[in-house]
This record gives sequence, structure tokens and C-alpha cells, in this order.
Amino acid sequence: MGTDTAAAAMTSDEIVALSREHTFFSWSVQGALDPIAIDRAEGVWLYTPDGGRILDFNSQLMSVNIGHGDQRVIDAITEQAARLQYVQPAFATEVRARLGQKLAEIMPGDLDKVFFTLGGAEAIENAIKLARHFTGRHKVLARYRAYHGATFGAMTLTGDPRRWANEPGLVGVVRYPDTHRWGEAEPRPVEESLQGLEDVIRYEGPNTIAAVFLETIVGTNGILIPPDGYLAGVRELCDRYGILMVCDEVMAGFGRTGRWFAVDHWDVVPDLMTMAKGLTSSYLPLGAVAMRQHIAEFFDEHMFYGGLTYSSHPISLAAALATIRVYEEDGLIENAARLGERMRQHHERLAANHPSVGARRNLGLFGILDLVRSRDPWTPMTPFNGSSDEMKAVGRYLRDHGLYTMIANNSIHTNPPLCITEEELAHGFDIIDGALEIADRAVTG
Repeated sequence: MGTDTAAAAMTSDEIVALSREHTFFSWSVQGALDPIAIDRAEGVWLYTPDGGRILDFNSQLMSVNIGHGDQRVIDAITEQAARLQYVQPAFATEVRARLGQKLAEIMPGDLDKVFFTLGGAEAIENAIKLARHFTGRHKVLARYRAYHGATFGAMTLTGDPRRWANEPGLVGVVRYPDTHRWGEAEPRPVEESLQGLEDVIRYEGPNTIAAVFLETIVGTNGILIPPDGYLAGVRELCDRYGILMVCDEVMAGFGRTGRWFAVDHWDVVPDLMTMAKGLTSSYLPLGAVAMRQHIAEFFDEHMFYGGLTYSSHPISLAAALATIRVYEEDGLIENAARLGERMRQHHERLAANHPSVGARRNLGLFGILDLVRSRDPWTPMTPFNGSSDEMKAVGRYLRDHGLYTMIANNSIHTNPPLCITEEELAHGFDIIDGALEIADRAVTG
């Protein structure tokens, strides 16, 4: 008996039960799943099949930057689907030509050629290949407090505990020191972090290292904003030793920080830059690796041994081109910069009123609150790579009160869509305010 796809609408409970029975969820112990069923979404709001409304305070996976349900992007997808659904990547299409040209306009420096991928992890995989092919070297440097994706090479570059179950991984990955250590309130001094990187370069041998990879702003591991001077220092070290600098902008790019790309805040141009997520606002899968002119020119006479069946998929490209127009037409990057100041004020208000709020960080609408049991001595609310009853209770409170965001270790992420209004932003922080009463009890007893 076949499945009736035209059956009557299902309830939330029916959707969850059937999904658990027949589909496999990512990053989950399958027997412990308790997913939320979503029927539709609009702007910053998610709607359940039973009529519930949830404020999306994390842009899903820090990716739905323009907000949900924008008709301009939907129309672009529909029009492209009616005209040309797919051709293999060796063909050229108008939408591919126009998107490449547009990205060249908005990307920093002489990053003016892109290789399109299926998403962020595949962008990292191909950045590794490009760096190794271009330099003829095999080692790549990455940090511990990093997440670069769940495919083989990207997971090896990932430094956090998510890689443990997937090891051994890619040969040639070497760690260098982070700007922020777990359990500390402030970043390490710039000179210390840069010296740590240079030490690793010297110990490993500069002539064996293809590239230094880094998230421009570390995302899921804490919204770790590099101190001023750090990115410029990495750029100088890479230039001095003839190593490529690769910035992962999959999460920080496309307006999230109040600029097109996070590197723009520090006037640094990487040799390779990966992107995805906000490129299409996750309306369709698409990623890209951007490269500087001298790297692109190398491959004018050398084969690039890489390819993807769905690279440069016309419908995804159309979604990206329309998404970029939305950023520009609606002033969303400017809105992220403006509301970034309001987010900082909300963070400070919560820190003043709640002893459980320790560090707070944001750049634009890329933000986080770190919860602590004590500010002196500084004691995070959870152990490293762990949770606590208090954080679980905070998560339940947010869910019960209609707010979705990421709770990771001792942190509450605050990364709403860039179209959010001041009133919606305040509403989200009012819900968090209530949840922090639970966390405060771990401090005050």
C-alpha cells in the first residue's frame, strides 16, 4: 500500500510520531528525540500545525538571515524552476553568470571568482583541495574551538568534541591556539595568540603548510569575536611564511555582523573564503569558495581535481541572487548593525539584573550570553562539553514560552533574522529574562 501524500493535514503529534518512526535525525540520540513540528513560517515567526507561534531567535542554524517566507525569493525560485531546472556544472547559465558577478562586487579585496558547492561543509572540503593543489603542500592548521562542518575533511578541521566519534580523520590537520580558552571571560592577549600560531608554524615547517583555517567569528562554539589586531596578525604571518589564509564565513557572512562579511570589520582579505547559509538564507542549499586572483589564475593552466553534481544548480543560484537583492532593498545589513547596538543594551540589562549572566558578546545580530555559577571565581554553569539541570530547565522555559534558540554548554545564543524589529527583539529578550530567573537560583541558592 502506497503512502497517501494528499491525505488530510496531520497534527503535531502525528507528524512527530511518523517522523520518529521512519526518519533519522542528525546530532541526536534517536530514542531521546522530542522535535517540534513546524507547518509554516513568516518573518521571524514559526507556526506549528496546531496554531502555536514560536519566535525564531536563532535564524534556525544562524542561516535564515532575511527571515522566513520572503515572496521575492520564492518567486525567483519558481521562475527559475519553470525556465531551467538543472544542467550539469560544465554548462554556463545566465543566473550563474549574474550571481558570480554580484558576489565579486560585494566580496572584499580581489576575491572575485567563486566555486559553487552544495553547502558550507562542501565549501570547506573544496577549500582544502584548492589550498593543497595551489601550494603543493598537505598540512592545514585549525583551532580547537572551531566547527567547520560534518563531512570528512571539515569534521577533521572541526576542533570541538563533535569530531571525536568521527576520528581518525583527514591526515595533515594540526591544531594551533585559540583566541579564547574555555571557561575564561575574556580573549587571550593578541600577541600571545599570534605567538602560539607562529610557534606551530615553525614547529611544523612553513614549507609543509598549505593553509591556516579559521572561523572569522567562531559560531556554535561561543560567538568568539577576535580581538582587534588578531586577524591582521594572522594575515601577516601567512604572508611572511607563504601560507594561505582561509576564512570560514559560512555563519558570519551575509550581513549577520552588520557588514557583508565579518572580515570587513577588520579590513582583512583572506586568500580563500567559504560561504553558505545566508547566501540563500537557507531557502535552498548552496555554498561557495571564493578565491583571490592569483589563486584563480593558477588554475588557468592547472587542472582542479574536484567537482559536484549539483554545483551551480540553477534554482539555488536564483535563490541566492534574489536573497542578495533582499539584503539590499530592505537595508538588512544596516538593520543588523543598528539592532546590534540594541542587542548589546539588552545583554547589559540582563547582566545587571541576573547574577547568572557572565560574559556577553555580540557583533551585529551575532550574539550570545554565557551563564555562570559564579563570576568570582569565574565558574561556568556547565562543565566543558556538558550540560546541567539549570541549563536544561532554561531550555524548557524558552520552549514553553514560545522562543526557539540554540542552547549549547552554558550559553544562550541570540541570533535572530536580520529583518527583526526592535519590538520583536525586545520580546525575545523578555522571554530570556524570565528564563534567567531559573539560572539565578544556581548562584543565589
